[in-house]
Amino acid sequence: MRRKLLGMATVLGCMVALVVTAPAAPASAAGGCWYSGNHWWCQNYYGAGVYNLSWDGRTELVGRMYSTTSWFDCRDETTPAWVGGPHPYRWEFTQADNGEYGWMKDSEIISETDPLPVCQPT
Repeated sequence: MRRKLLGMATVLGCMVALVVTAPAAPASAAGGCWYSGNHWWCQNYYGAGVYNLSWDGRTELVGRMYSTTSWFDCRDETTPAWVGGPHPYRWEFTQADNGEYGWMKDSEIISETDPLPVCQPT
């Protein structure tokens, strides 16, 4: 009986230790994009794709972003290309690390992109 109680106490102690040492959730969500030096700057995922968009919803990868803080000029939600996330049709205009201009999926950007201006038609 004593052995059984000791085993139960050990299991209970381990369970308490797991609860106490569980990692905490992030304290807050990422902040919004900010304006500096003629561009809007946002935090994005490493290796995020930059695409050429066609207005029928097709996308063509033209480059990648290997920096995780990148500049953007504006945002657009008029394309039918779905990206998911809180802004399911939003894309941001930027320049990939290979020099090609294009659009990044909003779901690849960590910062809130609401501060970016809406792109003006050209």
